[in-house]
Parts: sequence; C-alpha cells; structure tokens
Amino acid sequence: MAPGMMVEGVWKTERQEQDEGGRFIRPETSFRGRITADGSSGFPAESGRYHLYISWACPWAHRTAIIRSLKGLEDAISISVVDPYMGEMGWEFTEGPGRIPDTVNGVRYLHEIYALADPYYTGRCSTPVLWDKERRTIVNNESREILRMLDTEFGEFAKNDVDFCPKELREEIDATIDAIYEPISNGVYRAGFAATQEAYEEAVTELFEALDHWEEVLSGRRYLCGDRLTEADICMFTTLYRFDPVYHYHFKCNLRRLRDYPNLWGYTRDIYQHPGVRETCHLDHIKEHYYTSHPHVNPTRIVPKGPIIDYDEPHGRG
Repeated sequence: MAPGMMVEGVWKTERQEQDEGGRFIRPETSFRGRITADGSSGFPAESGRYHLYISWACPWAHRTAIIRSLKGLEDAISISVVDPYMGEMGWEFTEGPGRIPDTVNGVRYLHEIYALADPYYTGRCSTPVLWDKERRTIVNNESREILRMLDTEFGEFAKNDVDFCPKELREEIDATIDAIYEPISNGVYRAGFAATQEAYEEAVTELFEALDHWEEVLSGRRYLCGDRLTEADICMFTTLYRFDPVYHYHFKCNLRRLRDYPNLWGYTRDIYQHPGVRETCHLDHIKEHYYTSHPHVNPTRIVPKGPIIDYDEPHGRG
C-alpha cells in the first residue's frame, strides 16, 4: 500500500485503498501511451530514447526488468532503480546496493517524475514508469503494456532474437494473464491489505483455489501456455518468487507454502534459472521493502532472516 498520492500535482500522504467492505482496491494506471516499431503511435521505438524507472521489490516493475534482460535491451533502454524502502514521500532515489539514481531528470522522488509529465496529475505514483527522454513525458505506467511493448516493438534493437508472445499463442497468453491477475497477482495484495476478516478470507480462498488449479495445469505442461516461456510465465513468476519470503507470512497467505506445490515450486525454479532472469531477482530489496514499508501490517519493521530457499536447486522440468 502506497503512503500517499498526487492530487492536482501536489503530493498528499493520505490515501484510501479499501472499499466499504474492507476489500483492497487497486487504482487504475493513468498513462497508457504506446511505443510502436513503425512510430505510428507518436512514440517510435528507438535505441536510447526511453528510460525505465523500476523497483526491484515491486512485482509489477520486476516483469519489465525481466523482459528487458531476456530480450537484451539493456543498451537500448536505460533504467533507474528506487530505494527498497518506501516512506512518507513514496519511492525515493538514493545511493546504495542495487539502487540506480535518476540520471535522466535528476529528481529525488518518483512522484516528481509524474509531476514533470503532468503538473496537475492526480493518482498513484507507482513503478514501473516508461519515460520518453525526447518528449519529456511518461509514455506508460501499466506493467502489462510495457512488458508487451518491450517484447514486440524493439526487435531491431534487441540483442537476443526471442519472442515471448508469438502470434499463434497471443490469445492464450492474454487470457492466461487475465486469469491469474485477480486471484494471484493482485490476490496476494487483496489478502495482505484487507481491512476486514471477510475481505481477507475471500481473497485468500480465491488465491489458493487458483494456485491449486495451476498446480494441476503444470502437472501436464512445462509452462502456462505449453512448452515455451511466454509473457504469462513472467507475470506469474514475479508473484511466485515473492511468495514464501513475503506473501506467506507478511500478507497472511499461509494455507500452504509455494514449496508445498511440487509443480509450482519446480516451475518457479525453472524460470529463475532461465538465462537472464536470475540477474533481475533481488530478495534483499524485496524483503526490506515489504517488511519496512507497511507499518500497518508489520509495525516493528523487523525484517525476518528466513526462510532459507535455494532457487538454484534442480527443477526437474526439462
């Protein structure tokens, strides 16, 4: 849960994210521009033009970091990485391990990027943010759309000739991302940020019903949409990677651990060990962020040392 939001270009530290029943409500993203290879959208795919603002801790931003790595777009798209701790002023750029200051606009807080794009902006100031250096504005802050753009529109500049959304699978990939979003990707937040017992139990029940379903699906196939890694797997992975270290305890998603699901656990290790993924995984940032940035969930801000997890353990899914 973010500590605040922008209201007509001014940062406010109060923000309501539950409905009357105590259910967590995720606000919609606001910037939905599109980068296209042919430039027809007004945002042409160009090397060096775009900058990605991310948090290693954030599962939504992690999606975009993974696709940037898998495609080999590190030279084409620069990045900045915020501090894992999100305080009263929101995401902040600081010095330290894993952090990368804002070398493009030189701001201290991420919400200042939103204000640069729209001086009267009202809304959440989340990661990821895809910034256009030439037009000096935010192109997009919706992780799923940034993921798709980096995958499909930057082929000319990608070092790796790989496609994670082939046309013949696109409909299934989109349907799968839709299917896992509410119960799993957003479901862990619905459980963790629920303000009533009823809202929590509703969310956690749907979460584990969905995990049970995909455990069965993965008993007969290596990945969510068949025998190849796709965008759907990237979206699923960033939640599963955080499950036992954070969501199981911190968000009370504790009916079972991920490691109690043989197929989902092997699947998570399989993706982690895929070349280019491991480098984007920063458990230190993840644990520091969740356990210190949500005082309403963890008032002591103590970061647990465990659990001990070996993501390099053979996955057996070849």
